[in-house]
Formats: sequence, C-alpha cells, structure tokens
Amino acid sequence: MKLNRYIDHTNLKPDATQENIATLCQEAKQYEFMSVCVQPTWVSYATEQLKDSIVKVCTVIGFPHGANDPRVKSFETQQAIENGADEVDMVINIGAVKSGNWALVKEDIQGVVDVAKEHHVVSKVILETCLLTDEEKIKVCQICKEVGADFVKTSTGFSTGGANVHDIALMRESVGQDLGVKASGGVRSKEDALAMIEAGANRLGASSGVAICQGLVSQEEY
Repeated sequence: MKLNRYIDHTNLKPDATQENIATLCQEAKQYEFMSVCVQPTWVSYATEQLKDSIVKVCTVIGFPHGANDPRVKSFETQQAIENGADEVDMVINIGAVKSGNWALVKEDIQGVVDVAKEHHVVSKVILETCLLTDEEKIKVCQICKEVGADFVKTSTGFSTGGANVHDIALMRESVGQDLGVKASGGVRSKEDALAMIEAGANRLGASSGVAICQGLVSQEEY
C-alpha cells in the first residue's frame, strides 16, 4: 500500500505564512502526496510551487462553517479553479441540515459540484460529522450521490471533533463504492491512517502526512 498517495497534505491554519505553504509543498513533492490542501488565498502560490510535480492542489470552499449563500460558494469554487485548484473541499450548510431544510442543503452542494464538474475538478463534501446525527450523515451522503459529488469528507478539523472509524464506516456504507470517503481531523499517525482506510476511507486529510509516512505520531491538531 502506498500510504502517501492517500494523503492530502494539509495546512488550513488562518495564520499560515507563505514560508509555511512553501514547506508544505516541498514536503508534498518529496513524499509524493496526493495533494496539498490550502486556503483559497494560497491556491495560486501552491499551483506555481507544484507545477512540475504529480501533487495536486486542493482548496476549501465555504470554510470552515459552511454558512455562506450557495451563490457565494459557487463563485468561490469558480475562482479557486481559475487560480489553479484541481480539487475542492466544500463545507455543507450545517444549519440547514439541522433545520431539516434539505432543499437548501441540496442546492448548496449542487452549486459547487456543478461548477467543479464543468471544469473536471474533483469535488469533496465536508459533513462536519461531529455536529450531525447518524441519520443526518446518511441523508447528506444520499444527497451527495444524487448530485454527483466525488467524495464525502468527515470534518473541517476546526469544530468539536474529527474523523472516527464509526463515521467512516457509516459514510462508506451510505455511498457504497460510487463515491470516495475522506477522513480528516485527528489523523495523526500511521495507525490512525490504517484504521481509517480499513473502515472505508480512500483519502486522508492530515497536516501530519510526514509523520504518518515515517511511522511517527504527530502533535498537530488537524
């Protein structure tokens, strides 16, 4: 198993500097991670840093709370793609889910997925599983299948909890083999990574990619 190719090497810290992003990209090239995941403001820079490598550029949409107007998320997706993003990880409208406003939830996800598909860009949908019931997680996964998203993803890493084996297994069962499942938030060691993959994840979001590949345990929060 090439564990490195499961990893979106991540730095979404609000105080990340250009030097931090340069280091992230250099590590990603060295270890040949699947992608780097950075805030939208760093997409152009990361694209330039990685232009001669196999590493993709991933960014986040409606991050971290997901409470933007759907039109804003669609525009943000378009801008990210124009700046060089190969993949986009959007946060759902969590409040709409908790309110049972499924029409808005679907509109919100569909808007981002449609823009991504138009440009052959991979779309991942962040559920923020720590805030949802299992029934809500299943319903969101069903909507993601309906609108043609490429992945469902557990967490932003900026809420009350991250990925766990239960949620990964539930999401995999909900989407079947049609969609990818990304575990993110709290994946800090090789053991964590392998447990998530065993439960059904085929992508890992982690700031600890180097430690994971070296068999160490990171103290990073994401």
